[in-house]
Amino acid sequence: MNENELEGEFYTLTDEEGNELQFEVIGSAEIKGVTYYAMIPVDDQPEDAEYCEYVILKQEKDEDGEDILVTVDDDDEFDDVADYFDDMLSDEADYDVPAPEEKKKK
Repeated sequence: MNENELEGEFYTLTDEEGNELQFEVIGSAEIKGVTYYAMIPVDDQPEDAEYCEYVILKQEKDEDGEDILVTVDDDDEFDDVADYFDDMLSDEADYDVPAPEEKKKK
């Protein structure tokens, strides 16, 4: 599955307290054989925010062999994956936002 296939893909996830929240996938990556997803909450982002906070989940199999998404509990693993997504998402943002000199030309 490539990143473009995930655009507009939404998941309804249940937190520890049983609350259902909707998330949009903004990126995915396979790192060391594990698939990770960067997701943003659909309802909790202010429209005027310059950046959005995202969550990172990894794909695992449950006892029935079904794919599930779980939090990354290992701090080193989380830091590595967060660094990857930060780089990936900041590179994408650079292409989406015109440079200041381009804005003046328009």
